[in-house]
Amino acid sequence: MSASFDIAIVGGGLAGCAAALHARRMGASVILFERGRCGAQASGVNYGGVRQQGRHAAELPLARRSRAIWGDLQSLVGSDCEFRATGHLKLARNDADMNELLVHRELLGRYEVQSEILEPADLRLRFPYVAPIYAGGSFCAEDGQANPRLVAPAFARAARALGADIRECCCVEEIRVSEQGFLLWQAADPSPVRARLLINTAGAWGAAIAASLGDQVEEAVMAPNMCVTEPIAPLIGSNLGICGGSIYIRQTEQGSVVFGGGLGTADRRQLKARPHAEVTREAARLAIAMVPALADVLLVRSWTGIEGRMPDGLPVVGPSPRLEGLFHGFGFSGHGFQLGPAVGAVLAELCLEGHSPTEIDGLSMSRFDKGRAAADAAVFIQPDNHL
Repeated sequence: MSASFDIAIVGGGLAGCAAALHARRMGASVILFERGRCGAQASGVNYGGVRQQGRHAAELPLARRSRAIWGDLQSLVGSDCEFRATGHLKLARNDADMNELLVHRELLGRYEVQSEILEPADLRLRFPYVAPIYAGGSFCAEDGQANPRLVAPAFARAARALGADIRECCCVEEIRVSEQGFLLWQAADPSPVRARLLINTAGAWGAAIAASLGDQVEEAVMAPNMCVTEPIAPLIGSNLGICGGSIYIRQTEQGSVVFGGGLGTADRRQLKARPHAEVTREAARLAIAMVPALADVLLVRSWTGIEGRMPDGLPVVGPSPRLEGLFHGFGFSGHGFQLGPAVGAVLAELCLEGHSPTEIDGLSMSRFDKGRAAADAAVFIQPDNHL
């Protein structure tokens, strides 16, 4: 006889693993399918920035809730996953960028996120390692960084410890709708798993899962180009970004400097991605331009991963507009790492309680319905590629 669960989750990235944990804490039976290892794709190979600053208004309620979860990781999953509130400094290249930061500070304030506008003299005094070429910046002290390789696996372990059935290296080959919910077939298993509710957190493959169940949406693929240096003495205190998103830099507690800029290539059908040498060289040039002391530091590795990107740069989070019992959380467009813990909590609440206290209206899949997409896209700001 096939196994039955309250919730089946397809995709073991951070959002999916967080959904599994939150749903178990709410008393639901949960099974999660991950074709590889939990956190092995975008959730585990990203930059590791944990920022609220620089986000579109539609994401800020999620970002705000997620920041509270990040601060409580130790008690929630048994590890702090190297999360540190080092702050996030967003640098302005010119007066136009400064005006953008001023407008954004007002938006952040409406969501109780505090940011501080810094003039050039303030930058030189407080961030002497940053090149004296910027018109100013905005500093959000609450933001920070974490180790992406640790987070999704920690949520998966915590969910498993509470009784969730976490199946890694397990590919779902077919999903069908039944009178009782959903039937999911795994490779080489003739008996389907039954679930009353289904959560689609399949990352760059999320739109394909959605399409198989009648929800049509475009999802491109992207591969943020990442780099890491040898360990050096403490130099960069805060997570650094720039208006326009061309380069972003942080230093780990172990001393390595992680930075990214530009895109590699990804093939989601072949499950392959690779960085580009020329993109890495340009990112290194930009990193040195921002922090000149990096000029003589040894670059030891570059990498990338496979991430889904939506036409407007914002993820799809929420219930299917067409199929009852189906919920989506994918297409994070290079900046879903910070959001993941709250996305999981919201999806669990939507499944089990029918609503969430966290506003996600601007992230609904229905925004892409004909007649709305063009108008909505006109007001969406393309975010930085901070995976």
